[in-house]
Amino acid sequence: MKKSFGAKPIVHPTPTWVVCTYDADGKANGMTAAYGGICCGDPPCLTVSLRKATYSHGCIVSRKAYTVNVLSESHVAEVDYFGIASGRNEDKFAVSGLTPVRSELVDAPYIAEAPLVVECKLAHTFELGLHTQFVGEIVDVKADEQVLGDDGYPDMRKVKPIIYAPSCRAYLGIGSYLEPAYKVGKKLRD
Repeated sequence: MKKSFGAKPIVHPTPTWVVCTYDADGKANGMTAAYGGICCGDPPCLTVSLRKATYSHGCIVSRKAYTVNVLSESHVAEVDYFGIASGRNEDKFAVSGLTPVRSELVDAPYIAEAPLVVECKLAHTFELGLHTQFVGEIVDVKADEQVLGDDGYPDMRKVKPIIYAPSCRAYLGIGSYLEPAYKVGKKLRD
């Protein structure tokens, strides 16, 4: 028998992304976000949902751009810090030791130490209640060469992204490789 928890955002896992923007003064800012995902393939789009009270919310509205930075497990302390400090009061990059890099494609910085970066220009904004959902059209995806797989695309086993479990408020790794997508299910047809 299943236990009911009611209407709660506890679907697992959620991403642990650092969403980066510039503020009105051009200072690099970032915040950890767990509400987001791919929402369209053509044009390629990615969403992040932020509370209006966050400093990053106003920055995205103002600059019409953001980057999504996927940091590796080795940066879990920095990722957590970016989620508990406010860019209104602190220079998160100076405190964390992470390095902001100016994008050549969108009006937002990305993190040099992030092995995977997605650069987005703001396409749509939806007010959902406590959160605003920002839909960004993906302008570019950048990956460090050392995290590329044999097929030339980012290999998540090499990226080692951090995921978030909302119900227990914990960071996790992605776990082990299971099966290749679009192949294992075909066995059921045979």
